[in-house]
Amino acid sequence: MNLHVGVVITGIHKPRAFSARVGVVAAASLATLSGSLMLAGPSQASTPAATPKTITGSHPSWATAAADAGALSSGTELTGTVYLAGRDAAGLTAYATAVSDPSNAAYGKFLTPAQFDARFGTTGAQVTAVSKWAKDAGLTVVKSTAHALTVKGTNAAITKAFGTSVHNYRVSGTVRHAPAGNIVVPSKVSADVLGVTGFTSAGANVVKPDSTKVSDAAPAATGDHKTPNSGLPTTATCSDYWGQKLATGAPAGYTKSPVPYDQCSFYPSQIRKAYGITASGLTGKGATIAIVDAYGSSTMLADANQYATNHGDKPFRSGQYKEIVDPSQWTNEDLCSGAAGWAPEEALDVEMAHGLAPDANVVYVGANSCEDSDLLAAISTIVDNHLADVISNSWGEIMHTTDDADVTASEIAAYEQVFKQAAVEGIGIGFSAGDCGDSSPAAAATGANCQADTSRAQANWPDSDPWVTSVGGTALGIANKTGSYGFETDMGTLRSSLSADGKSWTPSVPGPFYFGGGGGTSEDFAQPFYQRGVVPGSLSHTLMTGQKVRTAQRVTPDISMVGDLYTSVLVGLSDGAPYSEGGYGGTSVSSPEFAAVQADVLQARHHAVGFANPSIYARSHVVTDVIDRQAQHSTTPLSSVHDAGLVNGTLVARLIAYGQDTSLNAVRGYDDATGVGSPNLDYFRSFR
Repeated sequence: MNLHVGVVITGIHKPRAFSARVGVVAAASLATLSGSLMLAGPSQASTPAATPKTITGSHPSWATAAADAGALSSGTELTGTVYLAGRDAAGLTAYATAVSDPSNAAYGKFLTPAQFDARFGTTGAQVTAVSKWAKDAGLTVVKSTAHALTVKGTNAAITKAFGTSVHNYRVSGTVRHAPAGNIVVPSKVSADVLGVTGFTSAGANVVKPDSTKVSDAAPAATGDHKTPNSGLPTTATCSDYWGQKLATGAPAGYTKSPVPYDQCSFYPSQIRKAYGITASGLTGKGATIAIVDAYGSSTMLADANQYATNHGDKPFRSGQYKEIVDPSQWTNEDLCSGAAGWAPEEALDVEMAHGLAPDANVVYVGANSCEDSDLLAAISTIVDNHLADVISNSWGEIMHTTDDADVTASEIAAYEQVFKQAAVEGIGIGFSAGDCGDSSPAAAATGANCQADTSRAQANWPDSDPWVTSVGGTALGIANKTGSYGFETDMGTLRSSLSADGKSWTPSVPGPFYFGGGGGTSEDFAQPFYQRGVVPGSLSHTLMTGQKVRTAQRVTPDISMVGDLYTSVLVGLSDGAPYSEGGYGGTSVSSPEFAAVQADVLQARHHAVGFANPSIYARSHVVTDVIDRQAQHSTTPLSSVHDAGLVNGTLVARLIAYGQDTSLNAVRGYDDATGVGSPNLDYFRSFR
């Protein structure tokens, strides 16, 4: 999965296993969501005769007969996750839709966690039955929750329980293990099991932080030089607002006239003013924002308080910030970049949430690893206990990869079950949309935060799931020294470096794609009801490959906020080192920003908002319609110079072009680069 933030911290969510059948499964699961829904009660239909359940996608396509290196020894121990089905899945979908739809009489009539459990939750009898089946097969139930059982056992026990043994496979020069066939759950518990994951090699389904720090952008081998003679400053130079300082010493780029230095990294009060939060008077009072990342920083509260104080804001009050973190349970730190790798993302998320909703409570929940089972468990903890009103997740991944480590139907079903539970309880869940534009191989070849094993242009996961809010990115321009909103364009940048002689840019303009907000048409999920009439058919019926499809599909993002790498935000961090601040960019910025916006909305509404998407699309006429400024004003891209000064004796300078987001385009109305647009004062007023 990918995280999305400031200059260039690399790391993206790696794909999970996904088969062609997932699209069918997902479309079927959304039939109710995309149709006309009534508030449904528990199904009264007679229960069909139980039959064994085949877990599609549990045998990955890379585990071929030709690659088979033989079964693991019968005594080899493995650990997996059995997800529990709960009750009345169709009724849950209908209820979640009804309470989220402003046009439905049941809108806003949310259930408490206890009411959810009584109607839709997993029963004690289901947990007992699945536990007994696992134990009878020789497996040990390591952990049991209302959502899943973690089971551990030998390959012999796994074979007995699931009808297939686990084999080694030689794939691309490495040895990986996976079930030799699709897992089968026996009829006696098939109705109680939603899916099974975890018996493939670790690393195929992990997420890595994708936050990007501006100062980490590596010098280009053919560019930066130690003896600058271009006339550009050798000390870092930036503008307080768009166009304030012109890069008169820079060589000509997209225009003959000098372009401005990029803006200095934003801090929260500037963002609050630009988006109308300051004028609204809203502070998120009465709301709670949850942040989900992996592991946990050792100094998060102190860092957030110093950051707020440094920029004229109030630190957290006593009890306003809480953490749920258990280092004793952390696993796979080598695969997941460890706590240190995730600390910048955590700092970014917490500081942006507090900065844009300074009176909201914030709870940070650190997953025990970057694996799906642990990240989903962290989200489930929040939802099961209703710890927050809105949840921000700054991570994601592509769904379809070249090495076939795709997202599985079991993973989709397990996530969606919790997403729908959140909607029923009035909790909104947001995910960042990614930093690689359309995630095509062409973008991955030059993009800073791209997943290299992308098989084709595609929408990302989990933000493309119809039950979450996909938060995209923009580049924001401040108009003047008062900090007024100037403009936004889509988050997509081309980048060239100063040549060795300081007289030109290399590559010559137009530079290659470097960074861009994710989005696009999903080939895996049908169009949800809230996108009808707003998303153009030219998008919903055209996949990212160009293929035309009869059924309208889900398109992302839903809404966007500033996240461009070169209109970055400041983040403060120590985590055991001296405290420092630096610029970060990516939709990892946008996701916690929008979570804070929804906390402000809750204060305005005096009532939980819940799943945000239906109300977002109902208000598409009041948000700021973000349009590519090149298409709007001229054939010349908006551009600026990023001058980082001397870094280890080398002048680091870049020419940046904005609004160039691969095949994604910001046009009038809804688009696949910025969704409906960005929030503004009218958006907040519409909830009063």
